[in-house]
Amino acid sequence: MASNQGAKFTLHWLERSRAQRIMWIMEELNLSYEIKTYKRSATGTAPPELKRVHPLGKSPLLEVHPPSAQAITLAESGPIMEYLLDHYGDEKLTPRKFVTGKENQVGGETESWLRYRYFMHYAEGSLMSPIQVQLIMNALKGPAVPFYVRPITGLVATKLGTEFLDEEIKTHFDFLEQQLGSAPDGGPFLCGSDLTAADIQMSIPIIIAFTQQIIDKSQYPALDKYAQRLQTSTGYQKAVQRIEDIQGTKFVPI
Repeated sequence: MASNQGAKFTLHWLERSRAQRIMWIMEELNLSYEIKTYKRSATGTAPPELKRVHPLGKSPLLEVHPPSAQAITLAESGPIMEYLLDHYGDEKLTPRKFVTGKENQVGGETESWLRYRYFMHYAEGSLMSPIQVQLIMNALKGPAVPFYVRPITGLVATKLGTEFLDEEIKTHFDFLEQQLGSAPDGGPFLCGSDLTAADIQMSIPIIIAFTQQIIDKSQYPALDKYAQRLQTSTGYQKAVQRIEDIQGTKFVPI
């Protein structure tokens, strides 16, 4: 197991949150960490205790306790992952940045690294928003909505999907299917032949899209294989096992 360089980590884990990605990357980096768990309220909101850790009260949150410095609280998946890679990556999960002979030159970056930097931000910056809206629209048509208003909410959800969401989601997933087909070295990951932190970052929206039937497997065969490959990786499986041990129930990406 890799040394934590004297630092201790506490992951503030909220059920049904995206903190699983942080567990995954820490497993890939062989970092030891403690988990502090939180339950959602009956309405699905995070408990107020999380605001004592960070003002927004969101998860994931990672507390880093260096041996001789003040503790650092990190929020948002991307910055947390990049911080861990900066200190503990040792060239793991990050593609080579420059083409040989073009080090530190503008335009000398490898295609793999440019993809890596893009997908690290695209996952939450562009892709997750329409998926979240689709999940809300699905809920508006579901059994949790009182039967006497369901026709109205169902009509709104259907109209929004037809006029906006369907095409938006199709555009994103057509793009991702093409990106896998043109990945450096033939893939099978988005940035090339090796798993990167960008794949871990992208895992949540892609796996949710399949498990929640937002997209059809038959229309996106390359993405379907990619999602399955991610879920069979050792780090992913270790993170899932820890979640299931905490929850006492089967892990469901959401």
